[in-house]
Order: sequence, then C-alpha cells, then structure tokens
Amino acid sequence: MAADPAVGDELLECLVTIARSHEHEVNRESLTAGLPLEEGRLTPGVFPRAADRAGLSARLVRSRLVQLNPELFPVVLLLEPGRACVLLGLDLASRRARVIFPELGEAATEVELDGLQASYSGRAIYVRPRFRFDARGPEVKETAGRHWFWGVIRENRRLYRDVILGSVVINLFALAMPLFVLNVYDRVVPNHATDTLWVLAVGVFVVLGFDLVLRLMRSAFVDLAASRADVKLSARLMRQVLGLRMAARPASTGSFASMLQSFESVRAFIGSATVVGLVDLPFVLMFAAIIALIGPPLVIPVLAGIAFVLLYALAAQGKLHELSETTWRAGAQRNATLVESIAQLETLKALRAESRIQGIWERASAYLSRTSARLRLISSSVTSVALWAQHSVAVVVVIIGVYLIVAGELTQGGLIAAYLLSSRAMAPVSQAAALLAQYHQASTALQSLDGMMALPVERPEGRHCVDRPVVQGDIRFDGVHFRYPGEQVEALRDVSLRLAPGEKVAILGRVGCGKTTLHKLLLGLYEPGAGGVRLDGVDVRQYEPAQLRRHFGYVPQDVSLFQGSLRDNIVAGAGSDVVDDQALLRAIRLAGLEPLVDGHPEGVDLEVGERGQRLSGGQRQQVAIARALIQDPPILLLDEPTSAMDHSSEEALKARLREVGEGKTMIVITHRTSLLSLVDRILVLDAGQVVADGPRDKIVEALRKGKIGRARS
Repeated sequence: MAADPAVGDELLECLVTIARSHEHEVNRESLTAGLPLEEGRLTPGVFPRAADRAGLSARLVRSRLVQLNPELFPVVLLLEPGRACVLLGLDLASRRARVIFPELGEAATEVELDGLQASYSGRAIYVRPRFRFDARGPEVKETAGRHWFWGVIRENRRLYRDVILGSVVINLFALAMPLFVLNVYDRVVPNHATDTLWVLAVGVFVVLGFDLVLRLMRSAFVDLAASRADVKLSARLMRQVLGLRMAARPASTGSFASMLQSFESVRAFIGSATVVGLVDLPFVLMFAAIIALIGPPLVIPVLAGIAFVLLYALAAQGKLHELSETTWRAGAQRNATLVESIAQLETLKALRAESRIQGIWERASAYLSRTSARLRLISSSVTSVALWAQHSVAVVVVIIGVYLIVAGELTQGGLIAAYLLSSRAMAPVSQAAALLAQYHQASTALQSLDGMMALPVERPEGRHCVDRPVVQGDIRFDGVHFRYPGEQVEALRDVSLRLAPGEKVAILGRVGCGKTTLHKLLLGLYEPGAGGVRLDGVDVRQYEPAQLRRHFGYVPQDVSLFQGSLRDNIVAGAGSDVVDDQALLRAIRLAGLEPLVDGHPEGVDLEVGERGQRLSGGQRQQVAIARALIQDPPILLLDEPTSAMDHSSEEALKARLREVGEGKTMIVITHRTSLLSLVDRILVLDAGQVVADGPRDKIVEALRKGKIGRARS
C-alpha cells in the first residue's frame, strides 16, 4: 500500500490546522494537488502556494522565537530537523508556550519555552486569512483579479524603482564629460591652468567610477527582477498547462508547445538591458535643454532628428505587428508538423508518407522564411534609420556650430560639448526604436499566452470540493449526455446505469460507441453536457480531481509511458505519494512483470525509453496494470487491458485480477470474450446508448443469437 500523503507531512497538517482555526474548510488533496512536493511532502518554499488555495496568505520570516508578533498568531514554526508545529501563544513570564504538534492531532499542548527554542530553526511562517468577497460585493474590472503576467512584474516594483533611480543619477552623470570638455577648451587651454585641469580630471574620474558602478548595478537589478519573474511565471504557465480541462485542450500538441515556447521572447524582452533605454527616454528633453543653453540654434537639428526617428518608428509599427503575428502563426504550424512527424515516425516510414510530410514542411519553411525576412528587414531599417539620424544630427550640429563660432556666438568648447550632448540625446531614441521589433514579437507571444491562461482549469480559484478519502465504489450515471469538443454527434445519449460496490461489469459494443467515454467521465477528465455521474451518491464534479482519481486504478486503451525507469513509470500511478518497496513489488507481481524485472540485470531501474519504445506492447500494458494497482484502489477501470498479450499472459493476468479484484468495483471494456469470465454483468452500448444490460450468461447468449438490436438514432 502507498503511504497516506498526510502522514509525516507536518507542514500540511499545520496548514490544515490554521485554516480550520480561521473557519476555512479545506481538503488536503486540494491543497497539494499539482504542487512540486519533495518526497510527497510540502516544503517551506511551496507552502505559500498551498496556503493560497486555502484562502490564506503566507510569508516566510526569520525571527527569534520571543520576537514573533503575537498579533499574527497562530504561526507555523519550522523546527529541526525538518519538522514543524503551530504556535498558539507565548507566556514569557512563566516561560511556557502553547503549541499544536501535528502528530498529536489538533489538541493544544503546553511546553517549556526553553525546550521549544532549542529545536526552533529560526524560521517561521505567518499565515493570515484573506478577505473573501461574496455575491454582495460586486466585482470591479480593475480589481477583478491580478493579471498572471503583470501581477508578477509588479511584485518586483521595488527593484524597478531602484533601476529608475539609478538611471536618473546615470543621466545626470552623463553631463560630466561635456562640461569637462567645455571647461578645458574654454578656460584651461587659454589660461594654461594645468592645476584646474587636474582638479577637473579627478572630478570626472570620480563621476565615471560611480557611473560604472551604477550601470553594473542597474544591469544586475534588471536581471534579478527578470529571473525572479521568470521562475514564478514559468511555474504559473506549467501549472495552467497541467490543470487544463481536457475539453479546453488545444487540438494540436505541436502548436500548443510552440505557444509555450513563445514565452522565451517575453522573457528575453523583460530581461533585456535595452529596456533600460526606455527609462532614459525622458532625459532627452534635459539634454536638449542644455544644448539650447549652450547655443539655441544647435537644438534645432536635435529636435528634428528625434521627431524624424519617432515618426518613422511609429509608421513601421503596424507592419511590424502584422508580420510578428504572421510569423508566430506560421512557426506554430510548422512546429506542429515537426512534433507530429517525430511522434509518428515509424508509421510514416511504414506508409511511405515521408514525401508528403517533407512537402508540407518545406512549404511552411519557405513561407516562414519569407515572412521572417520581411520582419527582419523592417526592424533593421528602423534601427539603421535611427543610427543614420544620430550621425546626421551630429554633423548638422557641427556645421551650425562652426558658423556660430565664426559669428562669435559660440566657443570651441561649447561646440564639442553640444556635439557630445547631441549624441547622448539621440541614443535613447535610437534604443527605443530598436526595441520596437522585439516588443511586437513579445507582445504577440503575450497575447497568445493570455488566451491560454484564460482557458478553464480543473481547479478554479474559490472552488470548494468535498473531502472523500474513502469510497465504497457505488457508481451511477443519471441521464448522461456528452459530446466531445468540436464534434457534431453525441458520444453518449441519455445513459443511465447503476453499479453496486464490488460489482464486476463488462462493457461491450462496436468501435466508437462510447465505451471509453464512460471511463473518462468517471475519472472527471470530461464533464457531461447533461445529466450527472455520481460516485457514492456524490456528483464527481464535487470531488477534488486528484482525490477522485486516487480511487480509480485506470488502464487506458492506448498505454503511454514516460522517459525513465520501470520504477518511475509504475510509481507514477501514486501521484505525489511516497511508495514503499513492498507496494512496488506487489504491483509488479500482480501485473506479471516479475519475469522481466527478475531476468534483467537492471531490474526495476530498467530504462523503458521514450514512450516505452524499449518494451513490447504486452510489457507496456503490464506496466500500465502495475501503475493502476500500485495504490490498491477500490475501483478498477480496465480498457482492453490484454489487447497486446498472448493467451498464456492473459490467463495469468486474469487469475491475478480475480485475486486483487475481490471486493472491488471493476469495469472492463473489451472485445475479447475470454475476459468475460472476470465479470458477472454485461452492458452493451451502441451509438452512445445502452441497448442491453443484464447477467453475463444471459447477455452472451442473446448476443450469440442476435437478439440485441441497434440503438435508435
């Protein structure tokens, strides 16, 4: 048997205790499902994410025990080594503390403060309830919910504030060089004031030193903010992918993968040092104003250059956005072809379909190449025009400056200073123009990711599930109708049936009659369009999805294995629970994998290869059966469990299924009459309807005589 996930998970028990103290009803499975646990246990780093599901906010702090804020009690104390408890109160006068130890239940215990301090790790977790709105508090659009992307970016606003402050100082330091040159040419050189020169030089070197430090710090802060956001956003994206409802899953795996990969362009944009150029943009006006103070006519070419670059960049925006969108779509379609071809390579070769796929790939590549070339041309033209304008402005400033010097209205130092300032004024404008192409690619990617993040998930926020850690196996379908997304014909039509706990039932029918669909609805992978599916009298939609599926041992028709060892693939059936060796060996024996495990030098560490390609079809089915039995579930769903096995393997499996199936509810989908000896009752489906239901021998006889008709359309 697999271990109960709550046993030994002291942090989870502490969270449940605090949630209940705030009158928040929680389900242990709901709190941890899909989170990256370590050995099946909650960790301090993941604790805030679990607390969020309970309607609580959590913050990890380092503090002495006596310095913890009593107003925020109860608080979770992290003890040594790797343990935890809930602190309810401290009495410093009597040197006593009231705590709840998870292994003792939810009863409070008084302990010596000195003894608690000795085991305290110095870290604690404050946990407080969030205010919960009900239907009387109307939702306002601006506060309806934090955006998955911009909300994370805002979390780093302090870092970005420091970046902005650093940019302000850096732009002020940029005045040092022009002023230094101005004073050297206009005052030091005419007067041979070398002492003044050294004073000015020392001052400039100090400013340049600070400027270097600030630039390095600014880049480090931008990278730090980007890396922090990247970790959270990547986790959020993966959680959304794994939590998607099957009905909302995109049709193409390759396009879906390409959509997720497009996050790289968003990450590159927010982490790019050139984004800092946008912060420098307002200082263009400051540099232009100083140029005007040196010589008013000199600012005219600077302003004209800025206006020209901005107008050209704005004119190119529409085309850049269109081409970025087209390039993304074409890339996603080509990636879909690649993923599908690799996954079906053996079939392609057997069918001699390489030529057709090669043609599709080359046409998509040619179109993508043309579109990408146009995108690169326009984006590079924006960058080139900005660079040309920067140099042209500098030349015009020199020309105008020479005439002003001849007229006695400007000094040589003033001309050089104005020249340097003109380049400094144009640089942020050029950087902003260069960011346009990168911005549109990131914007297109963000729009596609927004669409994916808006898809419905199995665990929406605010949903409360029933807690049913134990079920009897009573299954009911009440007038169920179901249609797969995008399909015109219903897979199930007005299906009503009842399976008593411990009953063994076979489901027979033609291909596409809806047999497998029954399993998928029971597992909560899809929801019925009408009617209800009940387990122990409770609609399966009320269960936490992970807890619901814990009650089922599922062997699918198409077995999918993961890259890794036999052990990895078998214990995958336990989810995040820890599986001991006894449970693993039992599952291996029941599935008939002992000859493979005992006869191979690597045993359970045998690598199965990608999609289990190093195993035969029958061995893959045996792994799937072991995976289904690893937690000894009360209900078994077997979809063609022996379709790839020989007769002797099938007979051996039947004997073991009789052993393990004692007292369990079992639903077997099969086209093999040999498996019918496992069941006592048979259901016959046709066109999504139940056309026969009764004892095994009676239904078999009726089928043999052709007495069971087709469903009415």
